[in-house]
Amino acid sequence: MQSVIEDIKKLFQSFSKAVVISIDKIPQSGSDRIYFRIITDSISFIATYNINIKENDTFLYFSKHFKKTGNPVPEVFAINDEHTIYIQEDFGDSSLLNELEKNGHNDYVYDLFKKTLRGLIQLQIKGDEGLNYDKTITSKEFGKQAIVSDLLYFKYYFLDTLKIPYDKEKLIDDIEAFSTYLSHVDHKYFMFRDFQSRNIMVKDNGIHFIDYQGGMKGALQYDVASLLWQAKAELSDEWKNDLLQYYMSCVEEILGNSIDKIQFESQYNGYVLIRLLQVLGAYGFRGLFERKAHFLTSIPLALKNIQWFMANKQVGLSLPEFERLLNLMTTDEVIGRFENIKATAATPLVVRINSFSYKITGYPKDETDNGGGFVFDCRSILNPGRIEEFKKQTGRDKAVKDYLEQQTEMPEFLNSVYNIVDIAVENYIERDFDSLMINFGCTGGRHRSVYAADAVARHLRNKYNVKIELNHLEQNIHEVKN
Repeated sequence: MQSVIEDIKKLFQSFSKAVVISIDKIPQSGSDRIYFRIITDSISFIATYNINIKENDTFLYFSKHFKKTGNPVPEVFAINDEHTIYIQEDFGDSSLLNELEKNGHNDYVYDLFKKTLRGLIQLQIKGDEGLNYDKTITSKEFGKQAIVSDLLYFKYYFLDTLKIPYDKEKLIDDIEAFSTYLSHVDHKYFMFRDFQSRNIMVKDNGIHFIDYQGGMKGALQYDVASLLWQAKAELSDEWKNDLLQYYMSCVEEILGNSIDKIQFESQYNGYVLIRLLQVLGAYGFRGLFERKAHFLTSIPLALKNIQWFMANKQVGLSLPEFERLLNLMTTDEVIGRFENIKATAATPLVVRINSFSYKITGYPKDETDNGGGFVFDCRSILNPGRIEEFKKQTGRDKAVKDYLEQQTEMPEFLNSVYNIVDIAVENYIERDFDSLMINFGCTGGRHRSVYAADAVARHLRNKYNVKIELNHLEQNIHEVKN
């Protein structure tokens, strides 16, 4: 990773004389791309590292084209010769989802959604003019084949994991009919493909778009469905309906003529459903197969979205086997399988988390009757304590945390730890056990073990609301948090 940072610094110096204060890795989400924030004394930039050159070239082409057509996308300042690193404009850390979570459903946020939809239709229609769809990553158009692919993605990575019996031939017939219906729409322009509130940045009260490299030609309805029905956003039915009406009025304004709103909305409902299913397939792949906690926690919200949709909306054609399965899939019993168990005031469990030194103190002794738990050895992670500037710091200092997050395998190590301890915590809550000990050891007990213990304590509090006793033995720190 250090070599990538050095390459970023060289690329930055090829177009700017500003002094680089720091290059900080930004936490990854669902993609394999790695983002860095370049900090100078006056401005910041975003650097992207990605070995998927085709994906990079698509993003760079789209960005140049959309910038020319006046759309709110980042300007790209530099690209390395290998097309594995590029530096672009920084729109900050605040996404539309952040603003929604911070402010709730108020007039300010509603106005941001309206600005987003107006910007979307400009991107879809104006951005479509002169766009070379040969540059797309996969399909040129979200047509029947791509629709079938999304439905099968949902089937394999989510539906089949539930082990609900179904008639395969009848389901395939429904998939065929549904994909044919959705592929025949009146308005096809640029389709963003992943138009959700995390990809809409808010800066100076304006909106900006990122991560559109998966775009292709497709129905207008798909992107607005993606935004308004995003599970994490949990928009009210009133907001969804009113914002859809606003979007259709923007379509008429940009096109300069009226549209058949009844037909548009009927087809929109079909695209709502396929988007919900595609997202659920992604949550299944990232959560159930790759065991990434963020995606697992989104599954119940996505299922409740589909549950409400099936009870209140119509897609415009009969899909008997498909609808039967969706109704079975969204029962309260199935949704309950994916909802986190939460500790209550009456829950007796206390999770005792320790950091310690193998060299100085050895394993902490469990004084409870339980006598079990976990000991995780952090010594396989690169040791910040060997670096002169970090020797007098600890795993709670920003510079050390940045080092562990950006230049070591600590994030991968912790993901594995989360998967293991989550099983125990859920089981102990259900069985009314009162104690679980989790220990993290390293050579000196000051850097790696401290960081890991803090991270797991935070993870368990956020996910299970469980009582934590956190002890950093070498620093003589004791914290109790409910």
